[in-house]
Amino acid sequence: MKNNSFQPFFLVGCSRSGTTFLQSLLAAHPQISSFTESHFYHFMAPLEYEPKRYAFNLASKRLKPHIKQYFEQEIKRPELLTYFPNLPIMRWHSNAFIKAMKCLTLEQGNHVFLEKTPDHIYYISYIVKYVQNAKFIHIIRNGSEVIASLYEATHQYPQPWGGARSLDLCIENWLKAIEITQQYMNYPNHIIVGYQNLVNNPESTLEKLCEFMELNFDKKMLTNYTKASEKLTLQQAGRSVKNEIINTGLNKFYTVFDETQQQYVLSQIKNINLELINQI
Repeated sequence: MKNNSFQPFFLVGCSRSGTTFLQSLLAAHPQISSFTESHFYHFMAPLEYEPKRYAFNLASKRLKPHIKQYFEQEIKRPELLTYFPNLPIMRWHSNAFIKAMKCLTLEQGNHVFLEKTPDHIYYISYIVKYVQNAKFIHIIRNGSEVIASLYEATHQYPQPWGGARSLDLCIENWLKAIEITQQYMNYPNHIIVGYQNLVNNPESTLEKLCEFMELNFDKKMLTNYTKASEKLTLQQAGRSVKNEIINTGLNKFYTVFDETQQQYVLSQIKNINLELINQI
């Protein structure tokens, strides 16, 4: 990558798959800038009750109040709102968002921007359409672990998650995310990180990921990631990063669900074999 070329990366995957952990590791790289989840394309995409906006490529009515809240309260850079147009044309708003994040990235002396919103996996088509040269980092994790963690987090912290999710919805979220990742696994601008590989072999996994990002691996990523996570995690939503890299296995699956629920989850995900998905 040329030193003066701005490159946006999007880190995606089913929520509770380790996206915050991986974001923190990458954000510890001295040449990568990353900020709290923007949910930008989630709010930009028109909803079912906005068919005219979808037909005319207009952003959802939800977007304007969301970006106001994001730049004023989370990023604390309200002046960047001037980049956004009055007309709700999706391409213009996407361009404005990327321009704002480029500004923040360049301020830090960097050219690599990492956007991490797990649910953006469901909006890859919008990002590809509106963001030039976008590249994607997917992270995948065992379905039993993800579903249990997602179920627990949304029940413990329902408000930031938009309400507690049913077991069936948690299963659906994971299955859909994995299906999308499978669709893109052979695309050159997509790379898939296996959570188990990341935890068991963090250095070699990050070396491969840095190669994809055209960056030199920096060992500080393995020591400074907890400090980087302080500006990225949302404790009130149950998102946190541990001080050591450990494999928690299926502990949560067996503690969150009773035996009947465990059997139900396993029956719903039994046809998915993550080993068939190309991953580093």
